[in-house]
Amino acid sequence: MKVQVLASVMNETMEGVVERMQLDSDAVVINQCDCLQAQEMEHKGHTIRFFSFPDRGVGRSRNEAIMRADQDICLFSDGDIVYEAGYAEAIAAEFERNPGADMILFNISVEESRRTYHIEERKRVRWYNCGRYGAVSFAVRRDSLLRSGVTFSLLFGGGAKYSNGEDSLFLREFMGKGYQVYTAPVTIGREEAGQSSWFAGYNEKFFTDRGVLYHFLYGRLAWVMSLRFLLAHRGIFCREVSVSQAYAWMRQGVREGRNGK
Repeated sequence: MKVQVLASVMNETMEGVVERMQLDSDAVVINQCDCLQAQEMEHKGHTIRFFSFPDRGVGRSRNEAIMRADQDICLFSDGDIVYEAGYAEAIAAEFERNPGADMILFNISVEESRRTYHIEERKRVRWYNCGRYGAVSFAVRRDSLLRSGVTFSLLFGGGAKYSNGEDSLFLREFMGKGYQVYTAPVTIGREEAGQSSWFAGYNEKFFTDRGVLYHFLYGRLAWVMSLRFLLAHRGIFCREVSVSQAYAWMRQGVREGRNGK
């Protein structure tokens, strides 16, 4: 069982990505830049395929990578992820341990101010708690992914109208088609702190965009789930604004999503 990293990066070089991310598996890297180019290299017995496109948007990049994936397990990634030694073997072992899993979510270490989850046990993911996981935690069987027909939204995520949420929508749609998703208390890498292409603090845009996302994720329960989200994470997300203000902005986003504006 072979793991293949599917990475979305910006203005990078193939050699730089391989070295910085400490890749030790096959990989398909989609580089958002100002040229059109395809490259390939062998690294530690693995094949790295590097495609440069002038298009923008993390959802578009991830979809391009899916179309070029050709190994058993697809591991979504970004350019700011640095992998632990043995990550590919650890991922393959979890799928062998759980043959019924179509997707398994893993831990990526991040700074506390950006952390939305930490997996401590193996369990099945449900619709009501799928909004906390980022795409860089997703490892999915390629056959299941292709059969599902699920792709990443072009409306959400870096480079899109709404700043994030393409990963949550992807996960919800995948599970909605009957595919089984589980967690594994295994840390496979860390996120390097740096300037985000979309995150500018927990401000009006952050909460409004999340409200739009919650409309698509939860429908009629969006307002209730918005309040649940804020109360559960107020120590992180509501340090600079009150819970009531953040909730008002999220409700504004829910209405925007409902009205299709």
